[in-house]
Amino acid sequence: MDTTRTLSLALLILLHPVLLLRPPAAAAAAFVPKDNFLINCGGDATVTSDDGRAFHPDDSGDDSSLALSPISRNVVVTNSSDLHGSARVFTRKSEYKFGIARTGRHFLRLHFRPLCASRCDLKSAVFSVAADGFTLFRNFSYPKSRAGSSVLLKEFIVETGSSSNPLTVVFAPSDGSVAFINAIEVISMPDGIIPSVASPVPPGTGVKISTDAVFETIYRINVGGPSLDPRNDSLWRVWETDRQFLINPASARNVSTNPASIRYPAGVPVEAAPNSVYTTAQEMADANVGNQKFNISWLFEVDSHFSYLVRLHFCDFLNEAVHSMLFNVYINNQSALSLFDITSKTELSTAYFVDFVVNALMESDKIMVQVGPSQVTNVPPNAILNGVEILKFIGSENTLDASGSARSIGVEATKKKRMVILVIPSCLGGATLLGLIIAVLLLYLGHRKKAKKPAVARLPSPVALHTHTGNSETKVSARSYASSRPSQGLGQLLAFSEIQQVTKNFDESLVIGVGGFGKVYKGVLDNGIVVAVKRGNPRSQQGLAEFRTEIEMLSKLRHRHLVSLIGYCHEANEMVLVYEYMAGGPLRKHLYGSDLPALSWKQRLEICIGAAKGLHYLHTGAAETIIHRDVKTTNILLDENLTAKVADFGLSKSGPTLEQTHVSTAVKGSFGYLDPEYFRRQRLTEKSDLYSFGVVLMEVLCARPAVNPALPRDQVNIVEWATNWQRRGQLEQLIDPHLVGTVSLDSLRKFGETAEKCLAEHGAERPSMGDVLWNLEYALQLQESFTTVIGEGSNTNGIQDLPKWIPQIETIEHDNFSVVSDGTDGVTSRVFSQLMDPRGR
Repeated sequence: MDTTRTLSLALLILLHPVLLLRPPAAAAAAFVPKDNFLINCGGDATVTSDDGRAFHPDDSGDDSSLALSPISRNVVVTNSSDLHGSARVFTRKSEYKFGIARTGRHFLRLHFRPLCASRCDLKSAVFSVAADGFTLFRNFSYPKSRAGSSVLLKEFIVETGSSSNPLTVVFAPSDGSVAFINAIEVISMPDGIIPSVASPVPPGTGVKISTDAVFETIYRINVGGPSLDPRNDSLWRVWETDRQFLINPASARNVSTNPASIRYPAGVPVEAAPNSVYTTAQEMADANVGNQKFNISWLFEVDSHFSYLVRLHFCDFLNEAVHSMLFNVYINNQSALSLFDITSKTELSTAYFVDFVVNALMESDKIMVQVGPSQVTNVPPNAILNGVEILKFIGSENTLDASGSARSIGVEATKKKRMVILVIPSCLGGATLLGLIIAVLLLYLGHRKKAKKPAVARLPSPVALHTHTGNSETKVSARSYASSRPSQGLGQLLAFSEIQQVTKNFDESLVIGVGGFGKVYKGVLDNGIVVAVKRGNPRSQQGLAEFRTEIEMLSKLRHRHLVSLIGYCHEANEMVLVYEYMAGGPLRKHLYGSDLPALSWKQRLEICIGAAKGLHYLHTGAAETIIHRDVKTTNILLDENLTAKVADFGLSKSGPTLEQTHVSTAVKGSFGYLDPEYFRRQRLTEKSDLYSFGVVLMEVLCARPAVNPALPRDQVNIVEWATNWQRRGQLEQLIDPHLVGTVSLDSLRKFGETAEKCLAEHGAERPSMGDVLWNLEYALQLQESFTTVIGEGSNTNGIQDLPKWIPQIETIEHDNFSVVSDGTDGVTSRVFSQLMDPRGR
């Protein structure tokens, strides 16, 4: 008896993968659709497919809810017992009509296999297909498809608005060709599969998805698992494996779990994805390095000019405790989810998915999906993805569709015939009449073009995608990362008249700042959003090149800790940039030179962490390395909750490629913050930003300018002064007097060590921004631990007093000008002679 039981158990273990991949048809088909048309086109008998479903012939006359008109007697049959062994061929426009019992969305699946026929070559057939007036595809021919198998399945999702109106599927052959179809599926879908609202990428206003929107399934990927056929899916869908889409397969590792452990919470229909999708995933592979910073990337080819619904499936079955994994998600190099914690939305081993709307622009025919680790130090670096679905929007709003509108094929064909009738009499009228018509038409169009007002692209109401971090053990990073103000949409072209309205014709009472580019005004858009409007000064040393750089950089960058560009205007001599409004203003005003309350040490650390995250994204998170080149306390802005965002990208530069070590360029930046190696050799790397950020750290600590000639000679330059005390182990001598008695000595030492490494003489000796971020977060943890001890009455580890000889200094604004070097000594001398020049940056 025991032997039999052992053998049975062993057999079940051996069969487990088979059962996982091929569940019984009855188990997979738990969903019973109200409408379930399975049509064997051209066949004369019912055929059972591999997944056990019965496909009935399309001309049996047994089903009154199905009609074909006009009836085509042209069929090709090679194997009557094979679902794809027959095809119906159309020599003229024909249509199937399906009597729908349930209104709502339906799967429409079209099966194509070009069978060999003596009278026509189906492989060369060119035709179009429409459904209920929506053109699904135009001038389709089988050899042009990217399908590798002999059978091509094209799946669409269509909406039937009324049960009294049949669903009409039209096949229209091109001139001189034929159309064909082997099998058709029309299956009603469960509720909740297609969302009503999805999040745009980059984050902005939630996109409402119309109930009559039509989709084409482009990809359905089982990430980390095997391919799944209709036998594995309750909705009879096909899921591909992800290996061919991985950019670097070595970056990912397959993981799986027991299928019985997966749960579907309320709000996630069990039909969203089969259990097999959530039981497998890709996670970050072990690179055998101390700090894993790479992303797992998948690249999918798509048609340009279209919008796509991208659904990402997640299920955290790797961890034993909730809030144990935080990671970032990027789509097309734009931040989609930051510090994403699956278990803050559900529980462990629970299915979850997120929907996004992505636009494939004219210059891009690819969608890239990436997952990568967060910078939270006390959470192991890891990321996971279980599944990907990419659906293409097809509809009347998609003006870039080849059809140009939602007109049916029949209407377009009729219109073409009318055009032919009109053109022929024109030609018969002679060349003179034709030339006259063309001349009048050109004059009319030219007049319209001159009279046309400048186009104004209205701004979207910016509502960001908020991701709950929900990690009690990483509250430091979560709070410093989460912005109280949402990221705005991409910059839009605005009319100067609209800018004048927003700023009340540039009312001087609305001026909130003056920089090298010009004055900055506070304004309010029509939708109530408060913005900062930067108007270029024609006499400014900064010009068109930096204006364009700012727009180009911010239009392709999106991050919680980067100031978002909302819009811009370039008319005549006016150059205007419109940003999200940062109520807290620049960091410098919170450190010195104003009456604002002094920042606590914890607040200063959180601000530095936020700025470091923004710079780290520029260096590693974007499609290419971006070097800011002007990091300073006036370019770190704070919102009303003191969340830091990096601003002013006018001097930004694309970093070196993989084949380069640096970028050779003229020296630009702000005096006091310039990397000495960059200044001497004109070789720019991301380590130049590290040096500037080190200066910022010292300003944050000492609450004084980077350079102040009013001080004694050994204190003029903050870098020389602070690093001298840091090397002596007495950095506490320089601390802002407002911080006395509140700073952990351990936190200060870690902060000082980090700043000193950033200020190393040679770029190769400086850390990466990721390492700086790690050290700053650790310094914050040390400070929070110290604050807890202080609350219990002990502050023996705090900094108690400062030497009385440190003078109170008067703030002098001196570093706001650009340095442009051609490498000569003369330029260097001019730089120092202009130390007090208030112009420029």
